[in-house]
Amino acid sequence: MIFALTEQPVLTQALVFVVAAIVIGLVGVRLAALADRLSVVTRFGQALIGAMLLGATTSLPGIITSVSAAATGHPTLAISNAIGGIAAQTAFLAIADFAYRQANLEHAAASAANLINGALLVSLLAIPLAAMAAPETTLWQVSPASLLMLLAYMKGQQIAMAVHEQPMWRPRRTVLTTEEDKEQVVESTRRWPLVAGVLGLAAVTASAGLVLTESAVALADSTGIGEQAVGGVMTAIVTSLPELVTSVAAVRRGAPNLAVGGILGGNAFDVLFLAFADIAYRDGSLYHAFTSAHVFVIAVTILMTGVLMVGLLRREEQGPAGIGFESTTVLALYAGSVFIMVTR
Repeated sequence: MIFALTEQPVLTQALVFVVAAIVIGLVGVRLAALADRLSVVTRFGQALIGAMLLGATTSLPGIITSVSAAATGHPTLAISNAIGGIAAQTAFLAIADFAYRQANLEHAAASAANLINGALLVSLLAIPLAAMAAPETTLWQVSPASLLMLLAYMKGQQIAMAVHEQPMWRPRRTVLTTEEDKEQVVESTRRWPLVAGVLGLAAVTASAGLVLTESAVALADSTGIGEQAVGGVMTAIVTSLPELVTSVAAVRRGAPNLAVGGILGGNAFDVLFLAFADIAYRDGSLYHAFTSAHVFVIAVTILMTGVLMVGLLRREEQGPAGIGFESTTVLALYAGSVFIMVTR
């Protein structure tokens, strides 16, 4: 522990936790603005920038949390934070749906890139389940499943890039569907200052994530809440705050594709938390430290993602409470997963 928070009073630990969460949340707003401008300047589009850049940079606090927890011998916290964060971020799309009043978010943000990232996420989530059920096999204390996840993610992003350049499928245009104008390039804006800004903010979120991890472990030890509940709910939600903030900020900027791409692409990247944590974990395969609650949350997350993909294909214009049926269903499923994490 760098800051020796375990030796501090519970109030101090909680205060550090809250301050780190605030920093992560505030940085997320600026990240959304920079990512939106990059999507125009680079001509990559909101969905692709959201998935590859925004999703990865906003995931840094979660990476730091899971890797440092695994390296210090807290596999339950590492796993719970990783899969709990994916579930939380999927639910955040429903909150962004509330913030987008023109139409249901899935109607406005239908794109081939978003559907591909949803399919990639489901595929990646199946790998740790298979690794957990298979006999424990490691090479230098690292499971082959971790390498498979890394390769699958890179291949998935390669496919997403190819689809962006030469799409073979397009959603039907409606008056409520947002359209990304590739020609709308601000010539006076150079891309490298924007990239430098994103990297700088990413460094801030990574540092805040490290502090958040230490305060979370300290709180778990001091309060006796348990690493599964702390990781699956507390740190998962807090380290996912950049995704929540950037998604809401994106839809308010009129960039729903950036919001959906950031969540689905970010979630696909977040599955790699398990691979990175497995590399950092020195007591064998991390996947064999899974509990039944972890399996349940992954299964629910696969179901949540499937519901969202159906929403992107069905494209309901209006639904209950001003949001789509998929957002309502996702919120209910997430509430159930939180209950299991806290009570098991």
